Amino acid sequence: MTTSQQHAEATAYWTTGPHQGEIRTEELERPGPDEALVRSLYSGISKGTELVVHRAAVPSCIADRMRAPYQVGSFPAPVKFGYLSVGIVEEGPGDWPGQAVFCLHPHQDRYIVPVSALTRIPDGVPPRRAVLTGTVETAVNALWEAGPRLGDRIAVIGAGLVGGMVATLLRTFPLARLQLVDVDPARKDLADALGVDFAHPDDALPDCDIVFHCSASEGGLERSLKLVGDEGEIIEMSWYADRRVTLPLGEDFHARRLSIRASQVGEVARARRHRRTHADRLETAVALLKDPVYDAFLTGTSAFNELPDVVQRLSDGTLPALCHVIEYPTTETTR
Repeated sequence: MTTSQQHAEATAYWTTGPHQGEIRTEELERPGPDEALVRSLYSGISKGTELVVHRAAVPSCIADRMRAPYQVGSFPAPVKFGYLSVGIVEEGPGDWPGQAVFCLHPHQDRYIVPVSALTRIPDGVPPRRAVLTGTVETAVNALWEAGPRLGDRIAVIGAGLVGGMVATLLRTFPLARLQLVDVDPARKDLADALGVDFAHPDDALPDCDIVFHCSASEGGLERSLKLVGDEGEIIEMSWYADRRVTLPLGEDFHARRLSIRASQVGEVARARRHRRTHADRLETAVALLKDPVYDAFLTGTSAFNELPDVVQRLSDGTLPALCHVIEYPTTETTR
């Protein structure tokens, strides 16, 4: 380890109230024997969950389960939240110093975590692209949950960050059919970049073996019921927070023996839970990012000190994005 002062200063983004956020300063202790001091290079904004936090819309009944690994504070606010961080280990045991790492940590320029919380970024994965590790992990978990088979017909409804990730993974499977479905015709550009067939919901092909629903909309989930074939399965990946959803579970839902199953990244999918850990899943996800196709999801970059304004612009829709990247100063501060 290199020597340093007893205390170091760090800055982090906090949600301070509904539609409010600010950068706050805090002190860091020296890392312990099995800990690492990480200097952030980039972090990613996961629009779905982070904007729910920004709007103070996390339901109280799920608040404890929704805590991020290194969250500080409690919902609704003030809370330090986030989970897509990439950095360089500045101090740590063994061969950790100098290692590029991914960590499920909030937006913060320096932080200390156990080395067991770090995922090494392999050669061939640019650090900026590595902010997508946590989202690829979500998609990997969903595929473990669904278990697609040779010759399956699959639709992914919702061509946002999560839906696009699921389609990206599935495009390499030996499927009979794969469609990425969205109401926004502009999403065809993303589908084309990924090499996946695009369809408007009205034109999407029915009789699917599996439908992955990622649109976080009532209409999208209802459309999933129409596209899935008899005895087929819908993997529900959307989180509606405090919104109520109404579905037509009369009609032919029971007669066709349809299934809707939730997939949530907080637990390893049941089919792999006894043979894979959370760390194994993250290592699988980050290795997939050697493929440059994932750069299509990185749709903008802003400086760390602009984060409060960026989150609000993402929330009100004036800043469109799939994954917006936050870039940290490259020069080291005096410690």
